Amino acid sequence: MAGPLAGYKVLDMSRVLAGPWAGQMLADLGAEVIKIERPSVGDDTRHWGPPYLQNSDGTSTQDAAYFFCTNRGKKSVTVDITQPEGQAIIRQLASQSDVLIENYKVGGLAKYGLDYDSLQALNPQLIYCSITGFGQTGPYAQRPGYDFLIQGMGGLMSITGEPDEQQGGPVKVGVAVTDIFTGLYAANAIQGALLERHQSGLGQHIDLALLDVQAAVLANQASNYLIGGQVPERLGNAHPNIVPYQAFATADGHIILAVGNDSQFERLSQVLQQPQWALDPSYQTNAARVKNRQQLCASISQQLSAGNSSDWLRLFTEHQIPCGPINRIDEVFEDPQILARDMLVKVADKRAGEIKLVGNPINYSRSQIDYAVPPPELGDDTASVLGETLEFSQAELDALRKKSII
Repeated sequence: MAGPLAGYKVLDMSRVLAGPWAGQMLADLGAEVIKIERPSVGDDTRHWGPPYLQNSDGTSTQDAAYFFCTNRGKKSVTVDITQPEGQAIIRQLASQSDVLIENYKVGGLAKYGLDYDSLQALNPQLIYCSITGFGQTGPYAQRPGYDFLIQGMGGLMSITGEPDEQQGGPVKVGVAVTDIFTGLYAANAIQGALLERHQSGLGQHIDLALLDVQAAVLANQASNYLIGGQVPERLGNAHPNIVPYQAFATADGHIILAVGNDSQFERLSQVLQQPQWALDPSYQTNAARVKNRQQLCASISQQLSAGNSSDWLRLFTEHQIPCGPINRIDEVFEDPQILARDMLVKVADKRAGEIKLVGNPINYSRSQIDYAVPPPELGDDTASVLGETLEFSQAELDALRKKSII
């Protein structure tokens, strides 16, 4: 069965990560996604290497591995939007599209006549999603925004890293999570607007800001402050509201314990041969364990240091105590659970023969996620989209190429 968004057309004018992540999500769900790129240059992330994609003969292409994480299922069309002929092409495509995604600076597309107001006049049903660092309004609206900056400004780095008393400092997350969260919010917002369009018959402008998203996904840490009046601090791998819930050193590495309730803690106490812990008023409840976290976690660390990671993980698993290893990336994609859930997919590619990609975690009972289309080579679909969708003749395409419009 086709994906749930089959029949919808998306014009993806975004680049790097947040916007393309939303576009890839919509493509995974069955939408036709046309990615607009600069002629000869393309998306910035095509050049963010090494590593680069290898041809089947072992030579490197000009496309960095980064590009492949967020552009599968799309068609690549190269258009110079700074030229009137290029702007006309975008207007024609937008007139036939359900959705447009862009992440230009505020007002950046207005000078080309490609802003929401201009395109909405041509296609009143268009869902136009703008992604910026700080949004279309507010005192920071004109500032450029990047994930690293927003992780800092949005509070995430203030709660990530080892505490000051351990000579720690603020640390960013190892993946650009603010961009990714923004892409997911964008995909949700777009689908919501498409559903609303069934009632109103009209499109609308979606204004998404990385800073807003980062504030939103502070989740319980935000509530700890807003409801509890506590300003969260860095706790390393520890949890602010649950103890013991962190990484611990063993004789040969590190493991994670995630003890979420009192019965699990009682079983932990038994496995560690410290049954008195479960009866101690200092540790009997989670609230008590949070209050006395330093003393308890030091005692747990002492016990765990006497055994190897694999032995502890086996014991804890046997006693249904939530635990796990800290896997390297290669170990993740060798994990039997990851493989069983089809989170590693292989896609045919005309240059490499076959490429490996991370699967989409959505599993429908009827609808299907389609991985048939690999991330495109730059401009791969320019002729077919302009010829078939906009009915450009070969002579017109040749003329546009000669002028470097496409």
